[in-house]
Amino acid sequence: MLHEESLEGRTILVTGGAGGIGSPLVSLLRNRGAQVTTLGRGDMPGRHIRADLSTQAGIAHAAEQARLLAPQMLFNIAGRQYFGPVEGQRPADLLGDYLVNLVAPVTLTQAVLPTMKQRGRGHIVNVGSVFGSINFAHFAAYSSAKAGLKGFSQALRREVRGTGITVCHVAPRAVRTGFNGPLVQRFAELTGIAQDEPIQVARRILAAAQAGKAETVIGWPEAFFTRLNALFPGLVDRALAGNDAKAASLFSHIAAPTGGATITPIGEKTHAR
Repeated sequence: MLHEESLEGRTILVTGGAGGIGSPLVSLLRNRGAQVTTLGRGDMPGRHIRADLSTQAGIAHAAEQARLLAPQMLFNIAGRQYFGPVEGQRPADLLGDYLVNLVAPVTLTQAVLPTMKQRGRGHIVNVGSVFGSINFAHFAAYSSAKAGLKGFSQALRREVRGTGITVCHVAPRAVRTGFNGPLVQRFAELTGIAQDEPIQVARRILAAAQAGKAETVIGWPEAFFTRLNALFPGLVDRALAGNDAKAASLFSHIAAPTGGATITPIGEKTHAR
């Protein structure tokens, strides 16, 4: 468990640090004295690792730089999202989604774990999504990748038990950022989906990390529905049927495979959440 004052001088790596959630989180960390390095494919002021997490070469470069940095804390925030019928997503974009949302955080975690184990302490914070527990129609790749990140976090937590390393998984609901393009915004309006302010989400992520909480779901009734979906998915199927039909109506005029709306990665100026 961490306390606020213990962030002073800590070496922290944040992926997606330029995005709607990452940017306020980086400010919170730096204001508390942490030595923060951001990671993304754009340029950023301060300590920054430039790497494209949507490619295998970019992930390999990022992992090597993370290994050399040997941070005491790793925040995996970068991500990207496609909204639309699954058959409408281009293969290259589909691969990129899984690379950014799942392969990159797992690979970066692999890179920093050995030094954390040598120190006998460390903190891995994986920022997933409520969609990783309540798998929404028309967000198939995103939901399944975030479900994988949740599963990885749980498995890793059990694997590093007793090493002094904490693994936190935080699942925000929708956040009011550029990550949600016009079509997603229209879906939110049609279905009444709540959207949180980025600074509020950043504070919750930091609080979960400092408390060493294994699982944090941000939002009500989303926290309730994640548990309900795990126990009675059929009930949630029926509860979401109306929203699924509203989403489908947004794409009724678009023919596959060019349909859908690719909302690109969290944490980069042209791909911001």
